[in-house]
Amino acid sequence: MNARVASLLQEIEAFGNANDARVTDRSQKMLNIAPQTGEFLSILVRLQPAKRILEIGTSNGYSALWLADAVSSNDGTVETVERNPEKARLARINFERAGLSRFISLVEADAAEVLAAAADSTYDFVFLDSERTEYLSWWPHVLRVLRPGGLVVCDNAISHKHEFVQFTAAVHRTPRCSMCLVPVGKGQLLILKHREPA
Repeated sequence: MNARVASLLQEIEAFGNANDARVTDRSQKMLNIAPQTGEFLSILVRLQPAKRILEIGTSNGYSALWLADAVSSNDGTVETVERNPEKARLARINFERAGLSRFISLVEADAAEVLAAAADSTYDFVFLDSERTEYLSWWPHVLRVLRPGGLVVCDNAISHKHEFVQFTAAVHRTPRCSMCLVPVGKGQLLILKHREPA
């Protein structure tokens, strides 16, 4: 990661923390991932290596920048979905400032509609950091758009464990999927979609 991106990430992190301490309306909070989570995502993307990433829950672009910086080495792309116009505006500014906008496509839309419209096996990597109560209804499409061998990562799986109960039960019932919980940041749920048997 170059100094320009690293410095901007620190700035966005500080802004998010200050904003979230000040505002009471949840819709106005940035709710950014922890820096350790960003580092973890970056490593996962580089190890896979992923070329097409879907992120649901852009906020002000903090996590998308971690993902884009990692995928840029593969000449890959991040498609990130945000339905809050003000957060999308902030994210676009941050993508330009980081010099990573060419690797990022920001979609202002409802995540369920984006997932339903996406083709099968489109993405190598899906990062969910949005309305956790929606994950269960999204799961069939998330699984469909993820290629075999692809990875899903969900933030807040420890901090909001109660909101994952039904979702993790559904994943557990899904053939050819494995999952594990990693205590990084606020807890990362990793779901691997197995490749088809040879």
